[in-house]
Amino acid sequence: MHLLDTDQLKTFVAIADTGSFTKAADVVHKTQSAVSMQMKRLEERLGKPVFERDGRASRLTEDGERLLDYARRILRLNAECLASFADAELAGRVRLGVPDDYAERYLPEILARFSHSNPKVEVTVVCEPTPMLADRIQTSDLDLAIITHVESRGPAEIFRTERLLWVSSARHAVHEEALLPLALGRPTCNWRQAATEGLDRIGRPYRILYASWNSNAVGAAVLAGLAVGVLPESAARPGMRVLGPSEGFPTLPSCKIGLLRNRHERSALADALAGHIVSSLDNLKGTSFADAAE
Repeated sequence: MHLLDTDQLKTFVAIADTGSFTKAADVVHKTQSAVSMQMKRLEERLGKPVFERDGRASRLTEDGERLLDYARRILRLNAECLASFADAELAGRVRLGVPDDYAERYLPEILARFSHSNPKVEVTVVCEPTPMLADRIQTSDLDLAIITHVESRGPAEIFRTERLLWVSSARHAVHEEALLPLALGRPTCNWRQAATEGLDRIGRPYRILYASWNSNAVGAAVLAGLAVGVLPESAARPGMRVLGPSEGFPTLPSCKIGLLRNRHERSALADALAGHIVSSLDNLKGTSFADAAE
């Protein structure tokens, strides 16, 4: 049995995440023909097809689904290994952007691991909503950004998927009100659009009571029993109650979390931090508060 090529696995994961050979080519910086050739060689090595056509999209076969989990784990371990050997000589400053939705849960683990391995590196952290972080990446104001990925925003390195949850205060019954009060993001927020479209679909009346880019502000309104909010599972807190179909709330789409890199100014520091981000978040796959609350 030949060893699997990690470059082919990276391309394979990119296709699985984007659903398209064309979009994946942008993510891995290859031509579409090169991506197709890589997948042909990967399938030859495995002796099984991993993709099948579904209209214009590329869908994983059953064997492809099985490979995807192995591929993600192999790439994470590879990134962590390379980062550990590169860490010893690194010094300087790296700029990381992260939405406040994820900062409280993710940053302690990321910064602790990275700072332990890179005591000479200064990490500058910027907490802003995803659209602003994406703009900062484009203008080279950031080296890396952890973002909430949506297809319309272009390609990103998807490394984690979380549930998007309806949450209310565990001490109040605001979710039972006839005209449901909501605490959501600003009008352009994808989570807000998913929430309102879901309620419209089932014909449940609602009103937007609070709107903010800041998840802490949304969480404060929820914990005070003033409104029902929508948060990713990593942002759910003690004192919140997770709501579902049994309480009359529609299922929300999953939340894809990805990494954007500054393509204009690549650096060893940014690559090392990216490796720590992926491996750190892989360690957070245990039981979440949301699991315990349900």
